[in-house]
Amino acid sequence: MALDLYAGIPVTDYAAALKWYEQLLGSPPTFVASDTEAVWELAEHRSVFVEWRPEHAGHAMHTIFVDDLDTLVTRIAERGLDPAERETYANGVRKATYRDPDGNEIGFGGAPL
Repeated sequence: MALDLYAGIPVTDYAAALKWYEQLLGSPPTFVASDTEAVWELAEHRSVFVEWRPEHAGHAMHTIFVDDLDTLVTRIAERGLDPAERETYANGVRKATYRDPDGNEIGFGGAPL
């Protein structure tokens, strides 16, 4: 069975969100779907999108697992963003959580060291 993921992030200020997510993800959107929606393809068939939907902004919670969490966090810091939280769970899995200006949470998780 094929699987696609298209995860949405509602925002109040579309222009500000584009800038912030470009900093976080390290590139402009993969494509702009409309005047109020931009999409980043993270991997084949796995995308996140921001959309101007002020009535829903601030409630997204996504975690993306990566091979090298430390390198990713360092690269994001070089672009001017630091995690709002860092956690290590009892099983050793680590997570760095970022919050956009609306309070949406985007976490990056990684395997234990």
